[in-house]
Amino acid sequence: MIVPFSSSPSYDCQLCGACCSTSREWPRFSLESDEEIERIPEPLREAGGMRCEGERCLALSGVVGEATRCTVYALRPLVCRDCEPGDPECLEARRTFGLPV
Repeated sequence: MIVPFSSSPSYDCQLCGACCSTSREWPRFSLESDEEIERIPEPLREAGGMRCEGERCLALSGVVGEATRCTVYALRPLVCRDCEPGDPECLEARRTFGLPV
C-alpha cells in the first residue's frame, strides 16, 4: 500500500516492514476481542501479543527494506492496523534500519 502525504515522501509498506521488526513489545493486543485474537493462527500469537523472533513479528515474511508482507494481514491486531505509513512510529522504525525517511 502506498500512502502519499502532502510534501512528504511516499512509503510502501510492502517494500519496508521495519515497523514489524523493531520491538517485540510493539505488536501487543489492546482492544481486540477474544474472538479476534483467536482468529490469528495460534503459532503466531502469545499471551498479550504477536509472537516474535527477537524483535521481528513472526507474521512478517520477506526482507526488511526490500520486500515484505504480513502473513495475517486481514487478521492483524489493531495496533498494526493503526500504524500509518510516514507516521512518527513508521519513521522511527525506518531510521532503525537505516531506511530513508
